[in-house]
Amino acid sequence: MPPAVLLLSGGLDSTTMLAHAVDEGFDVHALTFRYGQRHAAEIEAARRVAKAYRVRDHVVVDIDLRTFGGSALTADIDVPKDRLDADLANGIPITYVPARNTIFLSFGLAWSEVLGASDIFIGVNALDYSGYPDCRPEYVAAYERMANLATKGGVEGTLPVRIQTPLLRLTKRQIVELGLSLGVDYALTLSCYDPSDDGRACGHCDSCQLRRRGFAEAGVVDPTRYVGVD
Repeated sequence: MPPAVLLLSGGLDSTTMLAHAVDEGFDVHALTFRYGQRHAAEIEAARRVAKAYRVRDHVVVDIDLRTFGGSALTADIDVPKDRLDADLANGIPITYVPARNTIFLSFGLAWSEVLGASDIFIGVNALDYSGYPDCRPEYVAAYERMANLATKGGVEGTLPVRIQTPLLRLTKRQIVELGLSLGVDYALTLSCYDPSDDGRACGHCDSCQLRRRGFAEAGVVDPTRYVGVD
């Protein structure tokens, strides 16, 4: 079982990716970030998922991106709700956290060197996503090139870095269908940007809308607990 580092948020995408990595035979070391986001509910979701899949290690790293702000997830800025499809498809929303995936992947890259792991999994998606620049194929390819220039194993050719993005070109419907085929329990997950204090999803932010649409198009019930829905 080759070791791999996997960025685990506890959401739909990263949990599906974890199920895929386990199914592919990787010995997963999961990495979650407490980065100053609006809520701790996604950290608990990541813990539930990591426990369910019995990952080799699950490390929660503390970094505080509130130092810089600039996002509705790390500053006192309202999370957009009930945006129209045309709005979702255009522009970079205020929920984009500046350089977040670059920062997360850098931590994953450091850990992968220590573990002797070539593979780093990240659940970015270039189809049903919210317009984030660090979720595009061009970004992933560029980061992989950089990583192989910046690491001992990459330079020496003994441990080439591979950024694994199994969900990159899948729609949310296809992601849901893949996860269900792998037996994912989506009740463990949380995708919401602005959940209630008791961990219920708002149902109206971009992430909730994309998730709900994915389940609806797949023709299956979304087990998420939404505010105002018993």
